[in-house]
Amino acid sequence: MTQLLDTHCHIDLDRFEPDRDDVIRRARSVGVEQMILIGFNPDRWASGASLCRRHDGLHLAVGLHPTEAESWSGEFESTLREAIGEYHAVAIGETGLDYHWKSDTAAIQKEAFARQIELAQEFDLPFVVHQREAERDAIDVLRASGPPHRGVMHCFTGDPAFLQECLDLGLHIGLGGAVTFRKLKDLHESVRVAPLHRILLETDAPFMTPSPYRGERNEPSYLTFTAARIAELRGMSVDEVADATTDNAKELFRLPVSVAPEGRT
Repeated sequence: MTQLLDTHCHIDLDRFEPDRDDVIRRARSVGVEQMILIGFNPDRWASGASLCRRHDGLHLAVGLHPTEAESWSGEFESTLREAIGEYHAVAIGETGLDYHWKSDTAAIQKEAFARQIELAQEFDLPFVVHQREAERDAIDVLRASGPPHRGVMHCFTGDPAFLQECLDLGLHIGLGGAVTFRKLKDLHESVRVAPLHRILLETDAPFMTPSPYRGERNEPSYLTFTAARIAELRGMSVDEVADATTDNAKELFRLPVSVAPEGRT
């Protein structure tokens, strides 16, 4: 079976409470052997860690989302440092800048973003970047923070020019359900020209649901639709896309080569 790896999901959220174990089983049934749960605040660190203890192949990233950057302080940073070790984090994040929802907190967002990049460098971990309506400032923070970086531009929807800026900074490119949206022509061109060894697959579940389920709750099993669309855009087989992106993720996040397919329940 083709093996896929979801590098960004939130299946610890309440929207999965009714059928979470079934969601994980469906993912396994289509070859999603490993998933990275993105803990974007302390509550999510704890809920994600609980799931990781129950199921093989689940890993945790810990960080502070830019829309919650007002929480950043020296005390918070100390708590995050402790969480990195306590929860065996494979990455820092998601961090970054979000001016769609919180443009009035730009200054504290930049501070929290820069400090989390520094933590990732200190702990020799990759970091996960969220940016929304903040491309230029995000690039500026990244350039000032000592590239080349070991990290990923999550939920990439940019044009080839922004793609090249991210690649020049050392980042991997996280591709999700948006690649299946027919009107995003700039993104499609970016998918065509991106180096295969720098592409990662992600769902952002329960968000960013791909076609044909757009508008419904997303889940890791839908990663197959993203992989198929990338294969179509690049003129490759789905297996080639799956193999390359899975290898990329395992190398970037230093994940196990394989896991028990049935998981723990």
